[in-house]
Amino acid sequence: MKPTRNPRYTRHRFPPEVISHAIWLYLRFPLSLRMVEKMLTARRIEVSHETVRQSALKIGQAFANQIRRRLPAAGDKWHLDEVVISISGQKHWLWRAVDQHGIVLDILVQSRRNAQAAKRLLRKLLKKQGIVPRVMITDKLPSYAAAKRAMMPGVEHRQHRGLNNRAENSH
Repeated sequence: MKPTRNPRYTRHRFPPEVISHAIWLYLRFPLSLRMVEKMLTARRIEVSHETVRQSALKIGQAFANQIRRRLPAAGDKWHLDEVVISISGQKHWLWRAVDQHGIVLDILVQSRRNAQAAKRLLRKLLKKQGIVPRVMITDKLPSYAAAKRAMMPGVEHRQHRGLNNRAENSH
């Protein structure tokens, strides 16, 4: 009886282990396709960079989904903060959300720093995380309070300069 192969690896010249290793090298480390080709050649596996590229396009999303599933779940305490940045001489605001473990939940760059911008950040966070936090910790920017009232009225909101150090440090 012939062993069944994963349909993802059908019609490939190399065994699934070699393909998986090549894609892992390419996606995990900041390596070029030609560097992956050279690393595999050093292991006596003759594969072209184009083969690695095609395999990464075909199988790479499945790898990313596996990695995403293995990540720890986000905490129920969100720290939100914004910092000013300059893009092409224009002032923009980089909004960040971090959980209590320091895991970055989301990043958003906007040209405004008002309640509408804060609502956009909260909307994006709620859609991406799929859960409502237990506590939201921010600095004393009034836009957060207005956005929280509109988007998450039942969430506890703590506004204090010292409590929000986790988000400040993540910048």
